[in-house]
Amino acid sequence: MWLVPSVIFWSSAAVIGYTYAGYPLLVYTLSRLRRKPVQARDIEPTVSVVVAAHNERARIGAKLDNLLDLDYPADKLEIIVVSDGSTDGTDDIVAEYAARHRGRVHCERVAAQAGKPTAINRGVARATGDVVLFCDTRQTVDRGALRALVRLFGDSDVGAASGELHLPSEQGPGVYWKYEKLIRAAESRFDSLVGATGALYAIRRRLFRNLPDDSLLDDVFTPMQIALRGYRVVLEPEAKIHDIEASTAGEFARKARTLAGNFQLLGHLPAVLNPRKNRLFFQLTSHKLMRLLCPFALTTLFASNVVLVATGAPGWPLYVATLAGQLAVYGLALRGREADRAGKLARISHTFVVLNAAAVEGLRRYLADDLAWTSARTAVDAEAAN
Repeated sequence: MWLVPSVIFWSSAAVIGYTYAGYPLLVYTLSRLRRKPVQARDIEPTVSVVVAAHNERARIGAKLDNLLDLDYPADKLEIIVVSDGSTDGTDDIVAEYAARHRGRVHCERVAAQAGKPTAINRGVARATGDVVLFCDTRQTVDRGALRALVRLFGDSDVGAASGELHLPSEQGPGVYWKYEKLIRAAESRFDSLVGATGALYAIRRRLFRNLPDDSLLDDVFTPMQIALRGYRVVLEPEAKIHDIEASTAGEFARKARTLAGNFQLLGHLPAVLNPRKNRLFFQLTSHKLMRLLCPFALTTLFASNVVLVATGAPGWPLYVATLAGQLAVYGLALRGREADRAGKLARISHTFVVLNAAAVEGLRRYLADDLAWTSARTAVDAEAAN
């Protein structure tokens, strides 16, 4: 009576334990034992910055000021804003900057809103720089971030380089992101990331391949197709970009979109599932794909634990303790909904539960073909603005 639930319990625990603790510890250890330094050099290639924008009148000016102030030679930096069917005057503001900074700022207009992938494809098609830098409109880029990134391209093995996003808080989504950055840093030291920070990343322009029109994750698709061709995708901690911390609801919307995009990626780049073609198969499976299984493993862990306690299975005191631990985490998660009054542990528990729920929502969106980039982006930005 207890054998099947016992197998389910320990299998579920193994999936969860490996995903959230085992893999991070393993890749950290590998990054220390088999460190692969980047042979960075002080170089100044020509750079094209591509910014996809839809109805960004409220912040496009500040973004352009931020980019024009980067510590980089003016004659080697161009900024291309792709206005994706904007109707709020975004184009007029970009046109004013283009007139004042002739040859440095350009506006590329997509007449009818087509989505971020199309906007990025249009922007790169117009780019002339040896390096293309992608960034979003909301975040603030450190003045020295671009110079820090391009140094990495002094290593001929590097095909893409990611900046590092910084959030002001270390609670809730903020502490999750801090944990995520530790994993990414270890992956970069060991070999390569399996994605980049979408708010700031750069690639060699000649390695770009057009994004599928429905692509949700340009910051995973593009780095992975570069890695599949033998290049490294690395992290530069000194290339800093700053953002506000979204609410947990905003993080749910962002994560649901991201995880739906992970399912989508397998269809767009099936070669990533072939360990003979994808040298990052271990990182991709452990870091990205295992997380898609965790919500279901959490469900079977709890259900099997209840059965083991109810049937008095051998090792009953242990199962009582593990069930109590799970109930404590979920109880803290409920308390964490009251963010203003909840403690740090409650907020972390709440974030953990919400992000796993987002994986289920991501699967639902993928199966229902509910993958519109614009609606997901609007939801995230709306929450981040609150």
